[in-house]
Amino acid sequence: MIVALPKASPFRKARLLICGLFLGLPFLGALAAPPIPASGAAVVFNVKGAIGVATGDFVAKTLARARSENAGIVVMRLDTPGGLLESTRAVIQAILASPVPVVVYVAPSGARAASAGTYMVYAAHVAAMAPGTHLGAATPVRIGGVPGGPPPEPPDASKKKKGAPAGDDAAMEKKILNDSVAYLRTLAQLRGRNAAWAEKAVRDGATLTAEEARKQGVVEIVARDLPDLLVQLDGRTVRTAEGERRLATKDKPVVEVTPDFRTRFLSVIADPNVAFILMLIGIYGILFEFWHPGAVAPGVIGGISLIVAAMALAMLPVDYAGLALLLLGLALMVAEAFAPSFGALGIGGVVAFVFGAIFLFDENAADFEFGVALPVIAGGALTSFGMLAFVLGFAIKARRRPVVSGAEQIVGSTGTVVDWQGAEGRIRTHGEVWAARAVQPLDPGRTVRVVARQGLTLIVEPA
Repeated sequence: MIVALPKASPFRKARLLICGLFLGLPFLGALAAPPIPASGAAVVFNVKGAIGVATGDFVAKTLARARSENAGIVVMRLDTPGGLLESTRAVIQAILASPVPVVVYVAPSGARAASAGTYMVYAAHVAAMAPGTHLGAATPVRIGGVPGGPPPEPPDASKKKKGAPAGDDAAMEKKILNDSVAYLRTLAQLRGRNAAWAEKAVRDGATLTAEEARKQGVVEIVARDLPDLLVQLDGRTVRTAEGERRLATKDKPVVEVTPDFRTRFLSVIADPNVAFILMLIGIYGILFEFWHPGAVAPGVIGGISLIVAAMALAMLPVDYAGLALLLLGLALMVAEAFAPSFGALGIGGVVAFVFGAIFLFDENAADFEFGVALPVIAGGALTSFGMLAFVLGFAIKARRRPVVSGAEQIVGSTGTVVDWQGAEGRIRTHGEVWAARAVQPLDPGRTVRVVARQGLTLIVEPA
């Protein structure tokens, strides 16, 4: 039996095509990834920039793939100013659990392994640096400030300025500092590296160049480039999660692993500035759709942006008080647009919006300066204020405009007397016949002006 299927509409075909593309992206990414030879090849990948959620996901996937495809060694080329604490711990845990030896190589020349990068160097089975690189400055930001920035004020002085008790905050800072010291010393003892300097890097923000790091036992190798590194690694014995392994890296093939589409996408949206901008686009897109139903494009763009922003905020350390302030500010500005209060709601909304954007992300969740950049906050606030001023201008202009509809608009209009007797009669105005009164008799056909209205009777005078 032959059954005739209904013909798919163009919209249905488009939806099926889009769904097919999204479902097929992971498989296309897997097909595009080069296989790792089963002959103990060296897997090399780059970690550049701040350590975030996407970095942790990428490192874990790469190490798992290296294990499943029997790689001989994994080389992580590192250049980072620091990162999120949870993501850094996830990367370190993946390195410690890896049965394949992991080499953290601070390269190329000019690169650095600051803050979180120092912890990752200490966690590696083999630590290496290129000439002209440095590492260190591992003091938590809450205690020591931004690495490379001005020296922090004493805890007691800063708390006295704010009028808060210094004892509790000083104790909390001491706990954070001691925890960071213990974590890095643990990694140093596990890998047989300089534990005393590790403590100095956390407590004093100390740094070392490549040659100094090798002399002080912080790293094992200083290599000019990747081939030089592989030659120096050959023959070394390291202890992994599954026991000791002897490295055989000389003349082995090298496989470069790059982030897939998902990892690159996560690294883009996980930036606090991008997440903030996406959230604004989403909220304003949906508002425009409400103001102009049927426009479609603002609603579609706003909906997609809002969902992606929610995904980014779920990955980032959000301060919910800051998020509440931000949403309150947007709600007040929207209220000003729908029910103009001539600035009261709008100005309050802009103030709440700015403070919410400043405190949107938890600074203590990262070991580098983390949050929405002030220029981005200023741009968002000015855009919101500009929209508010635009709506307020229309509201004020509409208030000053003469009434053109309803019962009130008849006052001030002109009409013609239909018939009149004494002080009362009827006039025609706006195509309607109204009862009218005047202080003097009027002749039929005479033009009159409406000066007031009492119920259904108009008070008129000669025009």
